[in-house]
Amino acid sequence: MAAIAITGGGVAGLTAAMVLAGDGHEVTLCERDGAEVPSPEQAWARWERRGVNQFRLLHFFQSRFRVELERELPHVAEALAAAGLQRVHPLALAPESLTGGRRPDDDRHEALTGRRPVVEAVLAATAQATPGVTVRRGVAVQGLLTGSAARSGVPHVTGVRLESGEEIRADLVVDATGRRSPLPAWLEAAGARPPVEEVDDMGFVYYGRHFRSPEGSTPPIMGPLLQGYGSLSVLTLPADNGTWGVGLVASAGDTAMRALKDVDTWSTVVKGLPLAAHWLDGEPLGDRVDVMAKIEDRHRSFSVDGTPVATGVVAVADAWACTNPSVGRGATLALLHVLALRDTLGEVDLDDPVSFHAAWEDVTATELEPWFRDTLTGDRHRLAEVDGEIRGEPYRPDDWGWDAMQSLRVAAGQDGDCLRALLDIASVMRTADEVLADPGLMKRVSALGSGWREAPPLGPDRAELLSIVSS
Repeated sequence: MAAIAITGGGVAGLTAAMVLAGDGHEVTLCERDGAEVPSPEQAWARWERRGVNQFRLLHFFQSRFRVELERELPHVAEALAAAGLQRVHPLALAPESLTGGRRPDDDRHEALTGRRPVVEAVLAATAQATPGVTVRRGVAVQGLLTGSAARSGVPHVTGVRLESGEEIRADLVVDATGRRSPLPAWLEAAGARPPVEEVDDMGFVYYGRHFRSPEGSTPPIMGPLLQGYGSLSVLTLPADNGTWGVGLVASAGDTAMRALKDVDTWSTVVKGLPLAAHWLDGEPLGDRVDVMAKIEDRHRSFSVDGTPVATGVVAVADAWACTNPSVGRGATLALLHVLALRDTLGEVDLDDPVSFHAAWEDVTATELEPWFRDTLTGDRHRLAEVDGEIRGEPYRPDDWGWDAMQSLRVAAGQDGDCLRALLDIASVMRTADEVLADPGLMKRVSALGSGWREAPPLGPDRAELLSIVSS
């Protein structure tokens, strides 16, 4: 069994610590934030988590996250449920005339979800109590320790050095510091070649607020949790303990929508969206609109021409690749990446660091990369569609897959098999490519959804939206 040092105490780092310790490894987790972890009941009001810019914005934990958590860390799932996280089952909410009745495997679509501070408070408490895990808060990692090279010119990482000067030796360092990971700078300082990075501005801005019901209930779900209304998208996300979040997503280039940072303007726009307006029927948690902008799509490859930039260190979750948070895949993909790391450690000996690195790169490319590319493709199409709406031009890309996904969304409102297929994609059960490869399903999709361009709009058109905003 290995000594493992994890940098970063967010959702990815905490789940990694528990999963790896559960497999017999000795784990030390270093988290820069020294604030005391509050109870789940106090997390929303008391915990700031400076440096995590999305901490208080809308979150949704997809059903695949619950499925894997109940399988691998059942005590954590129980603690989350006890803290008031809500179970959301879209198929149970849909009419039987659409679903065709309950099927044995429909439970895979039940999500367990809540606000990020509440979820992270539970994860932090359970990780702290996990045998084999040492959590050190208020500890900042300054750089990497290296030993003799595993291959000529390739540094081998043997631990981390803290800003205090203390050294923590490890057989493997796991970077879980998220979107703003300093790992490339640490590698450069250690004499490694820089990882290959793909970086691009995501192009979206998020405007969100949270609400609470005095009765402890959440508004009825009347459509998809993420809905597109022409040049604007809306998120309506159930959370925990009778709370929920509502978010508007606009193009960063849509200057007219910058007025959404004003509470009254934001509220007026949501009231104009028929399937979302009732989500304002609650007590606001706070008196402002939370805004997240200048978010980057980022992908890092830690091999150059088949050679590792360094051995003895891996990046997981957002520290490896990150993209649009509005589809709610981040925590689920982080957990899947962690489980892949656990399995790789069980199959390849760390005493052969080059082989371990190759195996890790391979499993990441096979199991995680398709989800990153799928999300990135969807983002680029959605942004181009929004830009076309702003210009008053229909978006007609030469991409069968994009057109098929629009047809599937329409067909999902008419057919239970199509609905389940769409939920499989949304909840990270099957990729869009896997779903669209089913000829029987695609025959139904084509029959029911191919006229999606002629479907009436569900909300205001561009001119009406601009009128609402300007008023």
